[in-house]
Amino acid sequence: MVRRGWPMMDTRASILPLRLDRLGFSAGGADLLSDISLTVRSGRRLLVIGPNGAGKSLLLRLCHGLIQPNSGRVIWADGSVRPRSQAMVFQRPVLLRRSVRANLEYALSVSGMARVQRKAPTDAALRRFGLAPLARRAARLLSGGEQQRLAIARAWLLQPEIMFLDEPCSALDPGATRLIEETIAGFATEGMTLMMTTHDLGQARRLADDIVFLHKGRLVEHGPAADFFDAPKTREAGAFLAGDLLW
Repeated sequence: MVRRGWPMMDTRASILPLRLDRLGFSAGGADLLSDISLTVRSGRRLLVIGPNGAGKSLLLRLCHGLIQPNSGRVIWADGSVRPRSQAMVFQRPVLLRRSVRANLEYALSVSGMARVQRKAPTDAALRRFGLAPLARRAARLLSGGEQQRLAIARAWLLQPEIMFLDEPCSALDPGATRLIEETIAGFATEGMTLMMTTHDLGQARRLADDIVFLHKGRLVEHGPAADFFDAPKTREAGAFLAGDLLW
C-alpha cells in the first residue's frame, strides 16, 4: 500500500490478510451469521452482497471489531485484536457537532497525532475530497453526499490498510454516488484494501474484484466478481441476480 507519510504510522506491520474462521453471531435466540470462513487479501476490492437481512452490515461490524462474535475468530495477520490501521465508514455518517475541519482534526487527535502535526494532513484531505470550500461549515449542515465524503476523508486520514464501507452510497443521488465510487476506485489504485456492502448490483459490477454473497446469515458464494456475475454456482445466487431472491 502507498503510505502518505503521516508521522505516526509509517512503520506499522501489515495487518493483512484478514482471515475469518467459522465466524458466527446470534442474538435473541436467532443465528444471524453462521460458520463464515473467508480470507480478505491485500489490495482487493471485496463487495458483500445479498438480500435484506442476510447479515452484510453485521459481518463488517464483526470484522471492524465493533462487536464480538459468539463463535469463531477474526484473525489479523499481525496478531492484534482490533488494529488501528483499519477504519469503517457507516451508511449514515456519524459526525461531530463541529466544523468540517474540526471533524478531520479530531480523527488525527484520537489517533495520537500531536496538534502541531495535524494541519498538513487535514489540508491534504480537504483538497483531495473537495471539501476545502466547506472547511468552516458545520458538518451536520452538509448535504448527504458531502457528509459521506467527509466521513470517508476522516477514515482516509487514519491511513487504513483496509477500509470497511457499509453501503456508503445508500440514499445518495446519482451525482454523489458517482463521486463516492470514483473515490473508492482511487483508493484501490493506491493499493488500499476495501470491503464494502451494497444492495446495488450495478455498483458491485463496477467496483468489485471479488464478491461475497450472503443468504440467511451464511456464505453461499465467494470468488472473483466476473465469475459470480457470469456464471453463479448456486441456485440462490442465480435467483438473487435475477431478482427472484428477496429474503
